[in-house]
Amino acid sequence: MKTGLFCNYENHHSSAHCAISEQVTLVKHAEHLGFEEAWVTEHHFNEFNLSPSILLLMAHLAALTSTIRLGSAAVLLPFHNLIRVAEDIATLDNLCNGRLAIGIAKGGPFPEQNKHFATSMSESRAKTLEAIALIQKLLYEADVSFNGQYYQCDQITIYPKPLQQQIPLYFASGDDQAIAFAAKHSFGLMGGPPFSLERLKNTIAKYQTLNSSGSENLMLARFFFVAKTYDEAVSEALPFIQKYSMKMKANSAQVMQNSRNQNMKPFDRTNICFDEDYLIENSIIGDVVTCRDKIKKFQDELNLGTLALKPSSFDLQKNIESLTLYNQEVRNYI
Repeated sequence: MKTGLFCNYENHHSSAHCAISEQVTLVKHAEHLGFEEAWVTEHHFNEFNLSPSILLLMAHLAALTSTIRLGSAAVLLPFHNLIRVAEDIATLDNLCNGRLAIGIAKGGPFPEQNKHFATSMSESRAKTLEAIALIQKLLYEADVSFNGQYYQCDQITIYPKPLQQQIPLYFASGDDQAIAFAAKHSFGLMGGPPFSLERLKNTIAKYQTLNSSGSENLMLARFFFVAKTYDEAVSEALPFIQKYSMKMKANSAQVMQNSRNQNMKPFDRTNICFDEDYLIENSIIGDVVTCRDKIKKFQDELNLGTLALKPSSFDLQKNIESLTLYNQEVRNYI
């Protein structure tokens, strides 16, 4: 199992410059500790998570690191011009000397994003699947012609081509059609911090019925804080978890109110849950032994490829100390 860092560019101090600087510090520290991967999220219209220009932020990290693999978690394809995305991905793979991994998602559940990027929630998944098919062609083929429902092009070749012969690609979705698409192409899978263990196990089981290999490339992101005692860890992480919980519960209520007739899965403990106690229990938060046991459980149940840790203190130095303690007391014992 690889260890990664999950990068949200949190604006703890109401300063974009500070948020970017602190996230870079954490990535560089993770690389110093020997972490194998850093995964950058994409958010829009969000005063707390300042990562709308995901590939630009990754290019910045590429210039400041040398060994850690950089992944997107994830590019929200329906919100972008696909030809530009393909060009940026290929250029970025060259800039980071072939250290790139691409995670892809449809976006949501944030209705204002779909509204302002002119993609309805009902069609975002179909657009994403079609977009992946086109981007794969643009990255690795020449004279690409494509005539889909949402995207078209005629004899296009992008330059440069990626440095890697095949950039690792990951897909974040629990939808049956999306899982089948990922399995067909042997793409890896991604699971976000609030995704339940039951949901993830069901996703992997569906994937493996179609493809016995590939699902071991699961990237699981989890909120994280390790301290000398359990109470110390929870006390430090709880304000962060509470802020996240409040925001996501309010957003979920809006989504469910607007989607009563769309057959949406509920936000609950078998799917995605934002309750504080659930998030604490299903995160890597606690003393050294507790964190070891929690990680071992995820390994046993999911056969993880990467565990991406999301430091969950508002204090940069405490996050650095927690990551260091993980490296000294947890990582080598799991």
